[in-house]
Amino acid sequence: MRILVLGGGGREHAIVWKLAQSPREPQIFVAPGNPGTRHMALSVDMVINDVESVLQFVLGHDIDLTIVGPEAPLQAGVADLLRAHGRAVLGANRAAARIEWSKAFAKQAMADAGVPTAAFRVFDGASEARAYVREHGAPVVVKADGLAAGKGVVVASTVDEALRAVDDMMIARVFGDAGESVVIEDCLQGPEVSVFCFTDGRTVTPLVAACDVKRVLDGDAGPNTGGMGGYSPPPFWTPTLEREVRERCVEPVVRHLANAGTPYQGVLYCGLMLTAAGPHVIEFNARFGDPETQLILPRLENDLVDVVEAVATGHVEALSLRWSDAVTVGVVMASGGYPAGYHTGMPVAGLDAVPSGVIAFHAGTAERDDAIVTGGGRVLAMVGVAPTHAEARRLAYEGAAAVSFDGAHYRRDIAAFADY
Repeated sequence: MRILVLGGGGREHAIVWKLAQSPREPQIFVAPGNPGTRHMALSVDMVINDVESVLQFVLGHDIDLTIVGPEAPLQAGVADLLRAHGRAVLGANRAAARIEWSKAFAKQAMADAGVPTAAFRVFDGASEARAYVREHGAPVVVKADGLAAGKGVVVASTVDEALRAVDDMMIARVFGDAGESVVIEDCLQGPEVSVFCFTDGRTVTPLVAACDVKRVLDGDAGPNTGGMGGYSPPPFWTPTLEREVRERCVEPVVRHLANAGTPYQGVLYCGLMLTAAGPHVIEFNARFGDPETQLILPRLENDLVDVVEAVATGHVEALSLRWSDAVTVGVVMASGGYPAGYHTGMPVAGLDAVPSGVIAFHAGTAERDDAIVTGGGRVLAMVGVAPTHAEARRLAYEGAAAVSFDGAHYRRDIAAFADY
């Protein structure tokens, strides 16, 4: 079997790592991949948002199955084009993936499906949005409607903050066309959790949960990032909660999209707030999360090739998905200055000294003169796998301590509850 993975970050390294364990021994291609995938897959130099280039590669190399990592190729319609040419793909079609790339569409889909979510309004003009903020008051959440690399959400604790967010998005266009419209919604309170499932548009697999840590500094201080680490499963995740989230939050929106003629086929990522009134959906994403993928795939007991094939061919009902009782804790090692300005090209030392029980997933690395150097903001995710949170946490930090590069920093309080 020949499989193509689109993407080059830590999420895609984790996907390739899991595929490479398959007893079916697939031949794996990854575009573009990274130094962590080079011994497991053939790297392809290709612009993955150029859907015609992806199609030509798939046809020319007789690829049996394509796995889409990031969201941009889905918005560009890569899954639609591949399916139109009879090729299997793990990834939602463009219309269904709109549940990620349009916040307004997602909120309306939730409302139509009866999914619990924060009350909201959508605005196409800055003056109307500003008037609503003044009338409604704070706190509120202001979201750019389109894709903004995970940065288009402002939790405004004051009216002035909310007004500034509206101006930044709609007038200054700091997120480009993503801010042409904004969603303003009530601010929910409670623990956050990310849940994931596979679906072929009809059947939804059991959910798996992870908590990721977004703020760059200990104690949840500093600016938001793409994710500084996390853990799976959360201590509060129970079979009862899993069933409630699946029945109230996930299955209704899958049914709604199918009834609307845009069945969702792929990985569905549901970001939740566990409020006093029960789980409420913050957002849906149309793909694996990052760094959550690095936390959940080590817990998958199934052959990932079998899982992806079942989803892509519409046979999830025959799939018995199993998540292990193992615990994962991940610590992201970032470049100095991240998420603002940072330097790259710093030599990375110690990867050959990572202890047993730790997986070093490459996210922002590069190769120079046959050596590994930093190539991005989030450089590595050190993931400990163990029977308990405390042991997984100890392993993850031992892994982080074994690796070094100039300016490296990471949070020291990931899964800190495990110390008590």
